[in-house]
Amino acid sequence: MAHQAQMRIPATYMRGGTSKGVFFTLSDLPTAAQVPGEARDKLLLRVIGSPDPYEKQIDGMGGATSSTSKTVILSKSDSPDHDVDYLFGQVSIDKPFVDWSGNCGNLSAAVGPYAIANGLVDPAKVPRNGIAEVRIWQANIQKTIVAQVPMAEGEVQETGDFELDGVTFPAAEIPVAFIDPADGEGAIFPTGNVVDDLEVPGVGVLKATLINAGIPTVFVNAEALGYTGCELQEAINGDAKALEMFETIRAHGAVRMGLISHVEEAASRQHTPKVAFVAPAASYMASSGKAVNAEDIDLVVRALSMGKLHHAMMGTAAVAIGAAAAIQGTLVNLAAGGIEREAVTFGHPSGSLRVGAKASLVDGRWQIDQAVMSRSARVLMEGRVRVPGDTI
Repeated sequence: MAHQAQMRIPATYMRGGTSKGVFFTLSDLPTAAQVPGEARDKLLLRVIGSPDPYEKQIDGMGGATSSTSKTVILSKSDSPDHDVDYLFGQVSIDKPFVDWSGNCGNLSAAVGPYAIANGLVDPAKVPRNGIAEVRIWQANIQKTIVAQVPMAEGEVQETGDFELDGVTFPAAEIPVAFIDPADGEGAIFPTGNVVDDLEVPGVGVLKATLINAGIPTVFVNAEALGYTGCELQEAINGDAKALEMFETIRAHGAVRMGLISHVEEAASRQHTPKVAFVAPAASYMASSGKAVNAEDIDLVVRALSMGKLHHAMMGTAAVAIGAAAAIQGTLVNLAAGGIEREAVTFGHPSGSLRVGAKASLVDGRWQIDQAVMSRSARVLMEGRVRVPGDTI
């Protein structure tokens, strides 16, 4: 029986923040995959190695975690106000679908470097030395991201001494600003409240902050669930009942936020919303063995992504944390002391992270002007990814 040869598609494997994924230039994709639809999804699933019932993604580029099962498609922007269009696809590990419902804040830090290196940014805007400002159109949520990319002798500077908890080695710092980061056109608080009573079958009625900034996120208090907020991955991911509880909370939060109509739909929308639990600042030992001291942070936060506790913190969830901390009365703000603030440092399983956000009340509705945090990015490998020819 004859089999088609493998396709060879130009691609770059990059780390951005505490995530990594496969980056493509839109025009390099097979014609059928250059438009949204089944062909594109099938291609990206095969690239990453999904769906994999073994949940290892051995036959693909994925790393069998939500942080490493990611794809990015970039193209020059048609907008005069942006340099590059950025589309993010979160690939399910064990199911045959790609979730296009949200952004990846961590990989956002790699978009500018990739765009410059691959000729997607006007060379006249890129200094030989110094900082290149790359204006990114985030196509999933229709928002602007501005990355400050360091340049050295005409090339993106990737090495440096900036340390990011959750990433083993230091690299060059890339400040990333998320402009008006509410996901889509909806209100920051879809229910109109900074705190809601969320009824969750089998759990009870939980106080919850349902916020739409960076990525839709359901925040609950750790104490209400019997946690301290200092848990590491094994405490949650090894507990099937806990994971089921968090998924139930997430599904009911999604309905309350208007993201889905019925809880059953949550299974096909794994990327959004996120669910996170918060607590006041406390000292603990991070997964690396590094001590996180209560006096160095404002609160502790743990967040789940694609059904598992994240090893650090998703970039978009960090935006949500910063936004919620900036608005008095939210559970995040209360856990951080309840004071007015424009920046917050929170503890996560791998260490700590600082994020700035400025909130303002306009015509009775909260808005976030921008949220800013520093990440880093690095090319891990570039060349061509191979995919069986009968994939699409």
